[in-house]
Amino acid sequence: MPYRPQLSRAARPATVTIAAVNERGETVPTQIAGEHPLTLYLDKREIVTLMTLGGAPEALALGYLRNQRLVERLEDIAAVQVDWETDSVAVTTTRPAEDLETRIGRRTVTTGCGQGTMFGDVMEELDKVALPAAARLDVATLHALLEAVRHHESIYKQAGAVHGCALARGSDILMFVEDVGRHNAVDAIAGRMWLENLPGGDKIFYTTGRLTSEMVIKTAQMGIPFLVSRSGLTQMGYDLARRVGMTMIGRAQGRHYLLFTGAERFDRPAEIA
Repeated sequence: MPYRPQLSRAARPATVTIAAVNERGETVPTQIAGEHPLTLYLDKREIVTLMTLGGAPEALALGYLRNQRLVERLEDIAAVQVDWETDSVAVTTTRPAEDLETRIGRRTVTTGCGQGTMFGDVMEELDKVALPAAARLDVATLHALLEAVRHHESIYKQAGAVHGCALARGSDILMFVEDVGRHNAVDAIAGRMWLENLPGGDKIFYTTGRLTSEMVIKTAQMGIPFLVSRSGLTQMGYDLARRVGMTMIGRAQGRHYLLFTGAERFDRPAEIA
């Protein structure tokens, strides 16, 4: 079994029911997405406050620390404890980072809604990422994955106001996480992959959000060669995907898609190609 730090189990309900008045003046019970502040402490040092549904707070904290490169090894983490009475998550390590203050002090403001920062030299580390050149994705698998996502039960269908991310192997959805910001959903999946020691080389990452530089960086850090979204992309997201050799597909709904980068990994029927 892979190493696992001590974890609390403090998931909160994803939705709450409130009374709303419809266009006919009727009071109707309506589900809305939960939203809670969660302040992350690393060895008693306040790092960031994340706004989250609270469905996977421990995985979110781990994925955030991993994606920000504030902790390099899971084995260095002793415990992750969530306390909703104080809206906090305390992460303790066995070997505190010596340069933590320096790394926290260097921030890049990003387009991520609700989080908006990446620490240190994360972008510079992209040059160390080697995505598997032999990985392949074909049109039939892409269509099947989009259909699986469409039929997947989601908070969005109940309440809206959330972003969703999925980790898939082929068209099989292995993890599906929703949160108030797409970056939180990405980090939660990264945290679960870390806990379960899952490699990314044979996986596809799907998001409902736009394909920004932040999405590309985090997907690359997880070692995943395929990034798919129902939304569009930014210029920096496009440039970084080309830089790391990622296959990036956007505007993907039903049988429609736009292949932006990494065509060498994408197999299309001969009559289409």
